[in-house]
Amino acid sequence: MKSWLVRQRLVSLPFSDHTEPLVSNQENLLKLLAFLAEGKVQGKWASVELRPPYALNTFLNWSNFQDGQRFVLHGLDLQPSLAILFRGLNKDSTQRKIRKAIREGLKYEEGRSEEQLRQFFRLSVMTRRRKSLPPPPFAWFRNVAHCLGEHAKIRIAKTRKGEPAGAVFSIRYKDTMLFKYGASDARFHSSGTMPFLLWQAIEEAKNAGATQFDFGRSEIENKGLIRFKNHFGAKQSVLTHKVFPAVFWEAGANSWSLKYAKKFFSVLPDGALILAGRLIYPHIG
Repeated sequence: MKSWLVRQRLVSLPFSDHTEPLVSNQENLLKLLAFLAEGKVQGKWASVELRPPYALNTFLNWSNFQDGQRFVLHGLDLQPSLAILFRGLNKDSTQRKIRKAIREGLKYEEGRSEEQLRQFFRLSVMTRRRKSLPPPPFAWFRNVAHCLGEHAKIRIAKTRKGEPAGAVFSIRYKDTMLFKYGASDARFHSSGTMPFLLWQAIEEAKNAGATQFDFGRSEIENKGLIRFKNHFGAKQSVLTHKVFPAVFWEAGANSWSLKYAKKFFSVLPDGALILAGRLIYPHIG
């Protein structure tokens, strides 16, 4: 990440929840880690941040790398039948809400048109507003949809009156479908919007031959989101960032700087909040 605002650093696939190094064995992986550490010593970059999946954390000696932020990952095995997958959903909080969404006549549409991108973005602004955070720039979502083409899809749930109630931005890669972004209008939460949309995505992934549905990462402190994903029957694991040098600091959800920033963002009008996102996101990853 090159930025005039923050120190130059290496990040394994910016804006990705987790990623495995492109190496064939542990020996090559250790050589890669040594190369990254040496680059820091030589001044090529100020720090390195890796986001390895849980499996790599269990057997590898990370030597000079230390633990950074910790997250919870959720993955759903799609090999069972749809009937079995549906029975695996929590009956009270997930199955019931999906059925309620159908009863209330929520309409489902999908695509990646400019209008659908804008509808998704408007919902994203609402969602980030509730969290007192700026949304990623609209240009970011448009660029992802353009670059990934048919592998990216926006799924929108609308009320009987045609109002966008919620949306999911999903990405398909090989045998995995990823739930990357979710956004919603809080007025329609009781209609079961998000469980309805995610079940639509799970059904499509299963029917298309995918074997894994990746719910992405959740902050350790976000108990509500973790519980929501658990209710889909997803398997939970821990993602620990690896950072170098040992003194390198990552701003977590409970950092004092983020808490002060949220107080500032909470009083901004939507236009200013959107502008803040456009100014800030190019400097983070």
